[in-house]
Amino acid sequence: MTGFEHLIGKPAPAFTLPNFDGEPFEYKPGASGLPTALLFYPQSGSYGCTQQICSFRDAVIEKTTFKPETAQVIAISPDPVEKQKEFVEKEKLPFPVLSDTEKEVPKLYGIGKGFFGFAPIARVTFIVDKEGIIRDALDATMNYNAHQKFVDKWFQKLEGESAAATS
Repeated sequence: MTGFEHLIGKPAPAFTLPNFDGEPFEYKPGASGLPTALLFYPQSGSYGCTQQICSFRDAVIEKTTFKPETAQVIAISPDPVEKQKEFVEKEKLPFPVLSDTEKEVPKLYGIGKGFFGFAPIARVTFIVDKEGIIRDALDATMNYNAHQKFVDKWFQKLEGESAAATS
């Protein structure tokens, strides 16, 4: 059993971290009433991480299930604010990209090192529903393209659940 599996079905831990602009970003699961994809990734600007995070950028632009009024995408890596700012500006990222140099939030979420201990944190994506409950997680450090597909399926499922609950 990996370190985060026990969190599935439970409330997501809240946290505050500096965003790429240096301002504190407070995540209160369930407060927005929107489902959230929490993207933990090893390093801004590296090939795999850039591919992963840019696939989410493209999804926010192209897919209705990823639009800011229907869902949240939040990315977190152990890079300093300055590197996050450079990454966001270069890749034109439309969502929070948070800095956690102390790796406190990955610890809260049970995430250890990735890629056989060579990456500072594993590439793990959490799905948090609109009530703030962790519904699922994907740990796929080497398969960076799987994360956006995983989130897309979950956002569609949660949208369907929400529509069924209101009809």
